[in-house]
Amino acid sequence: MMKGICTGLFFSFLSVLVFGESPVALSGTLEWDRMELNAAVILNLAPAGIRLPAGRSRAEELIDTEYPALIRSHILSILTDSSSTLEDLMERGEFSLRNAGSIALSAGRVPPTVSADLATLSASYTIDLTNISALLIRHSHAMDIRRPLIPVPAATYTGIIIIAYEELPVHGRNSSALPVPCLFPKVWDTDMNLIYERNMLNPDNTAQKTMVRYVSPEDIFRSNPSGLSPELGALVGANPLRILARGVFGIHPTDPIIDRDDALVILSSESNRQLLREGRVAIALNPGTLKRPLNPPDE
Repeated sequence: MMKGICTGLFFSFLSVLVFGESPVALSGTLEWDRMELNAAVILNLAPAGIRLPAGRSRAEELIDTEYPALIRSHILSILTDSSSTLEDLMERGEFSLRNAGSIALSAGRVPPTVSADLATLSASYTIDLTNISALLIRHSHAMDIRRPLIPVPAATYTGIIIIAYEELPVHGRNSSALPVPCLFPKVWDTDMNLIYERNMLNPDNTAQKTMVRYVSPEDIFRSNPSGLSPELGALVGANPLRILARGVFGIHPTDPIIDRDDALVILSSESNRQLLREGRVAIALNPGTLKRPLNPPDE
């Protein structure tokens, strides 16, 4: 009986694909400030040949069947660093379609709801981007962060906030750009020394499962004693080092460049270097870069 239902559902849906547009669509947003990919799969019931309430289970099955294929391209388009997406990693053999499928199926799911006009059924899915970061962090020990040959006197801080929400000069180009988020940004100083990268993160890091947290300007200019949102304050503490980015670097402008003097403050103190190992780093970006709509694959 179940086999017959599934077969009928398949051929009903196949006829829609052949003779008209698909009745299933996906919309959503990539939200870097929440480290989430939020998507909704929407099924137009009439074109799919489904009537409620009798066809409710068929409709839910169709949504669940189509969701992995619909979300795959959006997962693969996620920027991992200044030069690569997950699709680029897949082409280099560092990521696989199986990984992408596992990420899709790991999503939190809200049970489907029917629209007020009974024309559509939609289900919501949330993918935690920190799970992707954790999958790509493969080192077992944090890389040593070298102390400068000539250290400078440095106060002890509880976290690091890099402020980069305005357009910045792009290193090596005669242009400027708004910095954009990725899973693994690097931090450089104005002498183009590498200050922070993913292999410096302690893989057993307990502060968070990713190397940075992205925040908007409103999270660092609150009207309270710390000036920080509660969530950010929990990460960077009551006395964070605030740094104005001087530029940005990368094929995609993901990597903030900070002043050499600020870099020395971080590197000259063991307790401040430990902040990098623990991922107690936030980057404040323009709100327009923190939320990106999931565009159709052909756009």
